[in-house]
Amino acid sequence: MLPRCHYTVPLPDTAPLQLGGRTLVMGIVNVTPDSFSDGGRCLDPDRAADHAQEMEAGGADLLDIGGESTRPGAAALSVEEELARVVPVLDRLAGRVRVPVSIDTYKAEVARVALDHGAVIVNDVSGLLYEPALAAVVAESGAALVLMHNRGRSRDMYREAVYGVVGVEVAAELGDRIDAAIEAGVARSRIIIDPGLGFAKRAEHTYAALAALGRLAPLDRPILVGPSRKSFLAGEGDGGPDDREWGTAAAVTAAVLEGAHIVRVHGVREMVQVVSVADRVRAAGEAPSDTGEGDVMSHSSASPGSFSLSAATRG
Repeated sequence: MLPRCHYTVPLPDTAPLQLGGRTLVMGIVNVTPDSFSDGGRCLDPDRAADHAQEMEAGGADLLDIGGESTRPGAAALSVEEELARVVPVLDRLAGRVRVPVSIDTYKAEVARVALDHGAVIVNDVSGLLYEPALAAVVAESGAALVLMHNRGRSRDMYREAVYGVVGVEVAAELGDRIDAAIEAGVARSRIIIDPGLGFAKRAEHTYAALAALGRLAPLDRPILVGPSRKSFLAGEGDGGPDDREWGTAAAVTAAVLEGAHIVRVHGVREMVQVVSVADRVRAAGEAPSDTGEGDVMSHSSASPGSFSLSAATRG
């Protein structure tokens, strides 16, 4: 288990994010009719705002508002339609939530308007590949920027799911996206990275990316991971996204133990508990041992393949 670095990520007009002390939980609010897990449930702006407030009450540290589904095969949405979905929700949340709000978009104009309506983070599933002009909007506003690893568009991303060593390639490509953001004026201190679980990755690639989070450490940026209810978690007898909360809990635990700073989830109240326990495991693993050398399990030389407690621990 690698040590988790601490970061301060500045946000406009509010306190910065302090990352690394404990894992933060980002609640997903999909204002869409066709998102893979909860499409249609929060299409009404009043219901979406109420849901966001419930997430905050359940322990969410951040809220991510999205108006366009980016599930595999999803069709793109116009700027006007996306804004018609998210702006009423952002307006209803103004003054009603205390936690920072993120806008889940890759469109420069949607980001610009959303930032004017209270968002302080832009979560770009394309890592600036779809609309490079988004970087200038973020730079001018002083917002934080999440750069997610991705290849291709939603409609054909699985065609791009060809890897040699997944962790190495994801880290290299995210490094390129960080460089692009900085060259466009985004401060390095405001960048968060996301390995893009399920995006341009088949199940085996996604598990490999999750297991290789440590390869992102040299990029020296905080890590956000979003495994919630995704298809890579499906097993035998899978009942759909709502049936994957236990799998999500396992993936969230793995992400925390591998060094994630933020997890993005649908079931906030449940995952807050999961993260709390995983953080305690991390803390115990990072703390100096208070046991003596005699308390360790030793391999028995008399019986190959067997183990025995050392003399210091025998009764």
